[in-house]
Amino acid sequence: MKSLKAQHSILADSHEQLEIIEHGRTGDFALVPFQQKLEESDLFPLKPAQMEIFQVNIGKMCNQTCRHCHVDAGPDRKEIMTRETMQQCLDVLQRNPQFTTVDITGGAPEMNPDFRWFAGQIADLGRHLIVRCNLTIILANKKYHDLPLFYKQHKMELVSSLPFYTQDRTDRQRGKGVFDDSVKALQKLNEVGYGREGTGLILNLVYNPAGAFLPPSQQALEREYKQALFQQYNIQFNNLLAITNLPISRFLDYLLTSGNYEMYMEKLVNAYNPVAAARVMCRNTISVGWDGFLYDCDFNQMLELKVNCNSTHITNFNMHYLNKRNIVIGQHCYGCTAGAGSSCGGAVA
Repeated sequence: MKSLKAQHSILADSHEQLEIIEHGRTGDFALVPFQQKLEESDLFPLKPAQMEIFQVNIGKMCNQTCRHCHVDAGPDRKEIMTRETMQQCLDVLQRNPQFTTVDITGGAPEMNPDFRWFAGQIADLGRHLIVRCNLTIILANKKYHDLPLFYKQHKMELVSSLPFYTQDRTDRQRGKGVFDDSVKALQKLNEVGYGREGTGLILNLVYNPAGAFLPPSQQALEREYKQALFQQYNIQFNNLLAITNLPISRFLDYLLTSGNYEMYMEKLVNAYNPVAAARVMCRNTISVGWDGFLYDCDFNQMLELKVNCNSTHITNFNMHYLNKRNIVIGQHCYGCTAGAGSSCGGAVA
């Protein structure tokens, strides 16, 4: 079995990743610049629209090491948001009521020792709270066994990865035994009301392709998931979110080592959809890193592409500057604009 270190991205340097994404593996592979596509769609420079979502990555520590993880998260990651930075986020939320939704992500956000305090404080502010739970964390340790009740107490919306509704495909992507543990966690969430009609407790699942291809129809796939999971395990959920794998971190490693990089990038470019481009998540979202730096989206965060304005950290958060900024783009942005589009909320077009 690979060591934990070996399971992390071989492209640990974000500058190395950017060089490959922008110029190709050997430097002689040229793609149509993403900026050119935006210009042709009358969308350049890409600007914020109505800012609504405040997304916070509270740490890269995770109990899993998934093959497609763009965060490169794992059990041995030490990056974790402090309570001081969390309080600064809360201060920003109090001053900026236009952020109606707070999206907490990781890693496994529940592994941050201040997760429950932070989530409770956000709930007290009356904001809609989304938590990206990997499901298996609920079973990972006794101290997490009461998480379903904690989520319910604060009426959190849960977004949970389940790459497929079969064991083999899920375990290939997320690790041996993950599917069985995910099923048990989903059943526990159903027991407290999550995913069940009339409870108001929202449970959404996430599909990521297992290889170098785009997601199929989100609606059709949702019907398949619902039928299979209910018939086999009596599991219910609300919505399926189909998310395109962006060519960064571990998925970029896979594309390079499998020889699929150029083909995949060409596939993304050829599937560019101007409607999806107009609805990308970076237009209504601010992404906060574990250390308080600000990004246009979660993917730019992993490439260390900070916002392009005078407000780059939570300590100098300025809504005026952020609303006026040009959103930082690159070739990886093709992943969010291909086909039906992709965001942290699934397809956009």
